[in-house]
Amino acid sequence: MGDLLKGISSFRGAVFPTHSALYRKLAREGQQPHALMISCADSRVMPETITQSGPGDLFVCRNAGNIVPPFSTLNGGVSSAIEYAILALGVSDIVVCGHSDCGAMKGLCHPEMLEPMPNVAAWLRHSHAAYSIVCQAYPDDLSEADRVRAVAMENVVVQLDHLKTHPSVAAKLATNDITLHGWFFDIGTGEVQVYDGVLARFTEVQEGEPLPVAFTGRGHPHVMPRIAAALAGE
Repeated sequence: MGDLLKGISSFRGAVFPTHSALYRKLAREGQQPHALMISCADSRVMPETITQSGPGDLFVCRNAGNIVPPFSTLNGGVSSAIEYAILALGVSDIVVCGHSDCGAMKGLCHPEMLEPMPNVAAWLRHSHAAYSIVCQAYPDDLSEADRVRAVAMENVVVQLDHLKTHPSVAAKLATNDITLHGWFFDIGTGEVQVYDGVLARFTEVQEGEPLPVAFTGRGHPHVMPRIAAALAGE
């Protein structure tokens, strides 16, 4: 706690004065973040640092395993954050960000580790599909580190699929008003890989090239009105 208090003092004395105008503007006008980032609660994964974002840029939701429960499950903090980010804040992008050496994914691979943590075990049921994919579709001779990494990457894709079950997300995808992204952060190298929905794989970010996206919507913005018209018999 002593280090945290020193940090607060340093922020107030050295950091805040430089950005005081921005903070006053945010206090006066409210927040208008451009993206929601759902990332792991791991202390080594800091969304604002990774993206070099400033105050008001990102709406961040962190939890063990960067999980997005399907909408059909009980209400919770993640579902509420998604709904608020889309309907109240009007974000246009949602990022699900996994990472290397993820403790939650290690727990999936070794359920015995979760025996004293029943709540964590229950939470991770939302990632079982990722573990099953690796068990069935990946080579049996993967090293332990590669297996955990593969599960973490597949988990990002699984959570993107869960994200699309949320009504607020589905509606915005149908009108092409939101884009979904899947990222994977390597703690040891600082590298961020991005999921390319067209190629169905993670790729390295190339400076100067368009950023691959996981899911962009249902096509041309006039398609949905035409479908509605056809259903109405027009």
